[in-house]
Amino acid sequence: MTFWDTEIEKKYFTEAMKNFASPEQLFYKLTDGYFAYVPKGKTTEGQTLQSRNSLIGQYTEKWSKDFFQPIAESLGIFAVNGVVCPELGLTTQSDADLAFCTTNETLQKPENIKLLFEIKMSIVNNYKFENDQVKFVGDYKKHKGNPSILRSDSMLKAIGKSINIRVSGTESTKIPIIILGNSPITKNYLQKVDFLKKAGIIQSFISLYPNPTNDFIKNSINKGFQTFNEYQDLSNYISEVVNSDLNFFSSMLPKRKLGQIITVSSKEKDDILKATKFLSLIND
Repeated sequence: MTFWDTEIEKKYFTEAMKNFASPEQLFYKLTDGYFAYVPKGKTTEGQTLQSRNSLIGQYTEKWSKDFFQPIAESLGIFAVNGVVCPELGLTTQSDADLAFCTTNETLQKPENIKLLFEIKMSIVNNYKFENDQVKFVGDYKKHKGNPSILRSDSMLKAIGKSINIRVSGTESTKIPIIILGNSPITKNYLQKVDFLKKAGIIQSFISLYPNPTNDFIKNSINKGFQTFNEYQDLSNYISEVVNSDLNFFSSMLPKRKLGQIITVSSKEKDDILKATKFLSLIND
């Protein structure tokens, strides 16, 4: 299987324009052409690309399912998009982007869910569209965007949603949660991802883009964040997580203290606020 790269991103733009989207829905129209992101030193000229976020979200969910399908099959289970499980707080408005399940259905019981994925992937690099061609013009360090899990609110939404799942009931404690991205993380989150792993909230943040740039964070010290280069290594890791009969929800904090922190955090109105409160309380 091929990991995320520039060719996959070019294919997304090409297929989108061929089938359902205009250049204006996918690119910023600047004075010197159409760009996927605003290059550093230029301005957006008042433009936003709201429609692209939902389009790329649908694309990456389907891509991730196809990418993980062989691993699911090797475990004798199914990779399923859009999983709903009311007992885990997963609804049609906030479903699981991808899950490994024992049945190939979107409506699931907790005991049939073996792994949950939250997908926070996006277009990472910058491209220029001209003469009916999509041309690579620079990696993420050369544009103004914060793609994938380089974006703080994407991290916070993923953390907040995971907290929601963990407080839904005892059924969630044995289900691992992995956040999928296609970028590195920032230094600000290095210690946080390792704490979230040790606390049992999230088992790992994973990047599926092995070579996004030069000089980037590939792994955190305790593998709360990991970048994979080989599909077999990823398959081995996922298989180990799925086959581990563990109660993931434990912590280096006393359970009572962790429970108090999560209870307080879960009262916030949305996922970003829940994650922000949780991270602030564990640092106190």
